[in-house]
Order: sequence, then structure tokens, then C-alpha cells
Amino acid sequence: MTLSLDTRPDRLRLLVLTPEYADFLWLSALLDDDPEISPDAIWCPDLVDCDDLIRNASFDVIVWDCIFHGGDEQAFLQYLSVSSEDKPVLALSAEPCNERAGELLRDGASDYLCRQTLDRWNFRRAVKYLWYRVQLSESAHGQLGREVATGFINRDLFFDRLQQALLRAERAGHRLALLHLNVDDFRSINESFGYQKSDQLMFRLAERLRQKMRRVDSLMRIGGDELAIIIEKVEDSLDITQIIRKVVVALDEPLTVDGQTIVVSASLGVATYPEAGDSPEELLRRANRAMFEAKRDPGTSYRFYDRQLHISAGYQLRLEADLRNALRAKELELYYQPRIDLATEEVRGVECLLRWNHPKRGLVGPDEFIPVAERSGLIVPIGYWVIEQACKRLQESAEMGFPGLVFAVNLSFRQFHDRKMTETIFRIIFNANVDTSLLELELTESAMMHDPDYAQRCLRELNQLGISFALDDFGTGFSSLSNLQHLPISLVKIDKSFVQELGQSADAEHIIRAIIRLAHSLQISVVAEGVETESQLEFLRQQHCDEIQGYYFARPMPWNDLVQFLNHRNQSACLQQ
Repeated sequence: MTLSLDTRPDRLRLLVLTPEYADFLWLSALLDDDPEISPDAIWCPDLVDCDDLIRNASFDVIVWDCIFHGGDEQAFLQYLSVSSEDKPVLALSAEPCNERAGELLRDGASDYLCRQTLDRWNFRRAVKYLWYRVQLSESAHGQLGREVATGFINRDLFFDRLQQALLRAERAGHRLALLHLNVDDFRSINESFGYQKSDQLMFRLAERLRQKMRRVDSLMRIGGDELAIIIEKVEDSLDITQIIRKVVVALDEPLTVDGQTIVVSASLGVATYPEAGDSPEELLRRANRAMFEAKRDPGTSYRFYDRQLHISAGYQLRLEADLRNALRAKELELYYQPRIDLATEEVRGVECLLRWNHPKRGLVGPDEFIPVAERSGLIVPIGYWVIEQACKRLQESAEMGFPGLVFAVNLSFRQFHDRKMTETIFRIIFNANVDTSLLELELTESAMMHDPDYAQRCLRELNQLGISFALDDFGTGFSSLSNLQHLPISLVKIDKSFVQELGQSADAEHIIRAIIRLAHSLQISVVAEGVETESQLEFLRQQHCDEIQGYYFARPMPWNDLVQFLNHRNQSACLQQ
């Protein structure tokens, strides 16, 4: 039997978990005739109903008889404290307070009463205290928006919130994440719009972010241009990443203050409990450290705190400083890996690959310095330098008697943060005076995720100049098909991870067959990367793959070696004729 639950905010909503209906009536009677709380109560004697009620109904206080559990009292209490969105649990048992209270409070109960000494006064006092505490917490939660709007900053309240969240995470054995968000170049916003509008901007930003957050998460302003988000009940890093992505998407949308549209970017630092620390001070300090690392990236970006971060930071800074000098000192060099037409076995084109001849470290691999270049923003000028060099070699190859050789250049996702990308590339190819149909830009799906509309516009404008586009690492992303439909893609490159599984994995064979058929049905050519064996080559030939690239025919090589390679293949072709 259950009693209906009134949802009016001035009435206490009580969930009573006890197997005996007589106990429910007794506890309800103890609260009768109290004008301050006017309780509405619901009785739950069944574990299945309990889970359904907690997930789908709304309560202010849960009264729990400790004999009501699924065989593990401690686990059930922890389930209650986590699943009920932190609604207080008043535990009842026959044992005296000095024997049970400490243990139950540690496991998640908010208060404990002994049934043997329970009377109307004690029960009412305990229930009222817990209900008033809920109201006070919700009132403080609602006040956060007003605090952000008025520029009010209360770090003590933030640290108290974070401390309570850490205690809940420790009790339930959950992870927790702290996001430290700093609006980029806030000083310029203050100077342009004034302090009052800047505060309104922070209020609008907080409002938008709150809509993206879960009910269990908290958001507070901890500085003039800083917000903190406490993410609770985290299962794994994927949970955190999904929430961060929502925050990043929200930040990318323009904000309107007094009719004026303002575009902001922000840097986010993320620290997780228990990996990054177990105290509010440690988590904030390390989230702050990660945030400053994110500042090194142009546009809205985020970084996770890593225990190795402070160890590797010095090395990364030195590497970045060396890389800045490398462009001026002409230490960067392009290597070229041929792409072979499977039908004719002629060299159809080359992929231009960046290498760094460091004066002390020797040849530094791209896996080591490309991430540094992308984080620091150096990849943007380096990317333009690569296009310049490719255009120069394209012109030279035509003069040497290799007309029609396609030069493919990788385009970093950071390149799309440059609002003058199309203009800059146009100037480079105009000055080089090359056949633009022989210039191919390779991009990955991540290159288009930051601002898809801008990326599509850039690609259309460059495509009108005659430049073609290839989608790299095809098959490893989530939106490849949609990209093929909406972007001017003329070629896809099957990722080498699939090619290297040929002969070992039937799934890889099915995937490669599907990619080739899909691409050909859309009039798109296919290049397979990472081809190293005769058997891989034969399978791809049988599937009518258009081109291959890999060690089977040639490794990446300097320009002079490429010229020799091309001459040798020309001589071989003459001998065959």
C-alpha cells in the first residue's frame, strides 16, 4: 500500500524503506500534526520498487530501516547515498547509537536513531534537520547564478563543496573530476566591453554550461575569469571526456550580452580523484597546472593533469624552443614516400612527410615533435612551410620530366584555427605558379571537428582553385561516411592498421572490401597505407584498390633519393617495353 506523493515544495516528501507496514504507519504517526513539515510519505517494502522509486520519483529525505537490504547492508547504504542524488538518509536500527552510528555515518548515512529510544520529539527533530539542510543546499545552489552575475566569488564555499564531494567519492569508491576553466584573454574583453558586461558574459557562460551539466555536478565562479566544475560519480575517463566535449561545444557558440555578440575561447584543466590528489587544495592546484598547459593551444582546448606532467614539462619546453628555432635555422626537411598505381605499378604521386634534423639529437621522429608543434601552435607556420616546399618540388618534378606527379601534404587540425588559412594557401600556390590539380591536401576527421562549418567552407574554396582532398586514416573515425557525402573528397586512405591485419583478421578483410566498394560507388579513389608484403599487395589488387603506399615498394626518402627512385623506375619501364 502506498500513499500519494504531493509535489508541492512546502511539504516534506518522505520515502520510508521498511518491510513492515505497521512500522511505516508508526513512523508516519510520529510526524502527524506537525504544521512545519506537513509530510507526504510513501512506503516501499520491496527492493525492486525501491530502485524504481529512487530513479523516477523525487524525495527530500529517506528513512531507512537497516533490516531492509539485499543481503549486504553496507553496500545497500552506499547505493542509497549515491543513487538518490545525495538526498539524506536517516538510518534506524535496534542497536544503541554508540555501537552503530559511527559505522553507518561513515558508509553514507546522514543521521542515525536507535529504534529502542525513538520518540516523537527525536524523530521530528532528525527529519526536520535533514529537510532544512536539503532546502539550504538547494537554495545555495540556486544562489550560484546570482553570485556569478554579481561577480561574487566565494572560494571558501567552493572548497567546502569540493571537500564534501571528495568525501562522497571516497565512501562510494567513485572517481571524481575537477575542471578548472579560464576564459582566454579576459582582459581584452574587459577593456572592450567594460567590467559590468564582462560579468554578464560570465553569467551567460555559466548559465549555458549549467544546462550541459548533470544534476549531480556543481559549477562555481572562483575568479574573475575562472569557473570550476565538480564532476561526481565518474565511472571512467570516457565519462569525463564526454562532459568536457559538451563544455567545449558550449564554449564554441557565441554569447549575446545586451544585444552584442561575443565569441570567447577558454582553457580547461582537468584533475581527477584519486589519481591527481585527495584534497581540494591538491586537485585545484593540479587542475590549474593542467589549465596553464592548455593555454599553450590556440582556441578552446583542455588538458588532463598527469603525474608525469611536471617531470616532462621542462623537456617539452626545451623541445618547443628548439622547434621554434628549427624553422628559422632550416633544420626541417621533407621526405617523400611514393604512391604506386596498382594497375600499372607506376608512381602516381608522393606523400610529403616532415622530418627534423636536430643539431644535437639527430633526426627527431614526427611522433615526438608533431604533438609539440600542435600544442604550441607552431604547426600552423610549419604547415604553410610544408605546402611551400611541396609546391617548389612539384614545379621541379615537372621540369625533370615527371609531369602529373601528385604531391600530397598533411593538413593539421590546428590549421583550421587560422581564419586566414584559405587566403594564405592561395598566396603560396599563386606565387609558386603550379598546376593546382597536382596538389592534394590530406586531412583527418579531427581536423574538421573544431568548427565543421568553417572547415567545409575552406575546403570548398580551395577545391574551387583546383586543389584535391584526401581523407586520411579512413575507417578509424565515427563520421567518415557523412564526411564523404558533404566534403569535396576525391580520395580516401585506408589506415595501415587494417592493412597490417590482412591474413590474420577476417574483420580487417571485410572492412577493407567495404571501404573500397563504398568509395568506388561514390567515384572516389582508394589508397591503402602500410603495405609491406606480397600477400597484402595481392589481396588489395584483387579488391581493385587504386593505389598503395608502404615499405613493400619504398620507404619515405629525401628529395635526391626520390629523384633517383623515379629515374630508376622510368628506366625499368623502358626495358620492359
